[in-house]
Amino acid sequence: MTATAFPPATRCPLPLDEVLDTARYAEGTVFDLSGPMVAGPVVLDEVVPARAPWSARLAAGQVLTIVDVGGNQSGDCLLFNADDTDERYSVPDTLAWQGNAYVRTGTVLRSTLGEPLATVVGNEVDRQDTIGGACSKESNTLRYGHHTLTEHACRDNFLAEGSRYGLGVRDLVSNLNWFMNVPVEADGALGIVDGISGPGRRVAFRADKDILVLVSNCPQLNNPCNEFNPTPLRMIVTDPEAER
Repeated sequence: MTATAFPPATRCPLPLDEVLDTARYAEGTVFDLSGPMVAGPVVLDEVVPARAPWSARLAAGQVLTIVDVGGNQSGDCLLFNADDTDERYSVPDTLAWQGNAYVRTGTVLRSTLGEPLATVVGNEVDRQDTIGGACSKESNTLRYGHHTLTEHACRDNFLAEGSRYGLGVRDLVSNLNWFMNVPVEADGALGIVDGISGPGRRVAFRADKDILVLVSNCPQLNNPCNEFNPTPLRMIVTDPEAER
């Protein structure tokens, strides 16, 4: 399908002082909001509450910096061509073109057509994941037990936020997982393990064409991807091209 009209970017549904009230989180939680990795006029600056979805349209050349405010908080992410959402992020194309299983500075995030959607221009953790996938109620019950059926999941966030743009179940594909640690072992084994990020760590990518970005601030409580303590993410869009 082709997306012709986009609603405004998601706004934080809670007062910022509530979102950043450390009493709402595990004891010892420390927050670091940091700032953008790439200079330029700030187009958008929002804090996404724990467990919530977020979205925005980025014009070509704009840079999104994602700040891991509380540390080791997974941000599941989908990218779409803003002018034709049938073209969307592709894990196999991204990994095959670069010949490496991890996303790092310089990684070109490619689409289902093999075209660049975005390029990672800054990264403050050793590696970013694009293999571990997104949590869902269905996968949670299989992995952790039927008692998890009512728990919120990234798939729910993607569907809720995607519906604002006319996207549905058929538009969900394998995703990026910012700040999630999924090491690939020598024997090919992989698993979600303790994080390698920390409060204030950042990743940034530049839109190589007009793109739609969907993010689920992961609500998972059954594995260490969020240190069992979901925390906020900060999303900062800058426009370096505007200064030229």
